[in-house]
Amino acid sequence: MATQRIIILAIAASSLVSMACAIPGTATYYTPPYVASACFGNEDQGTMIAAANLDLFNNRAACGQSYTVTCTGGNCRNGAVTVKIVDFCPPCGPDQLDLSQEAFAVIADPSAGRIQIDYTPA
Repeated sequence: MATQRIIILAIAASSLVSMACAIPGTATYYTPPYVASACFGNEDQGTMIAAANLDLFNNRAACGQSYTVTCTGGNCRNGAVTVKIVDFCPPCGPDQLDLSQEAFAVIADPSAGRIQIDYTPA
C-alpha cells in the first residue's frame, strides 16, 4: 500500500513539473511538401514535424528535438501531439511553432489557422 502511494505521488509530481515547464505560444501550420528541410535536407522525416522560430532554431541546435504540443485556446481537440523540429520558420514570432498540417489537425481544427498552445520538450 505504501509503495502504491509513493508511485502515485511520484507520477503527480512529474506531471506538475511538466506543466511548470510548458512554454505558452502560438501555432500555425504549413502544407506539403515537407522535403527539403533546413535540418535534414532531402531526408523524409514523416508528418509529425514542425518548423522552429529563430530563437528556438538557434543555428540548427533544435534540429531533431521533439516537443509535445497542446492546444490551449479555441478550436482545440482533446490530446496533444509530439513533433520533431525539422525546419526553420523565418516569419515565425517568438514562441511560435509552425506545425505540419497533419500535426496541427491532431490538436485543433485546421480552419482556425492559428491557435494558442503550450509546448514542452518531449
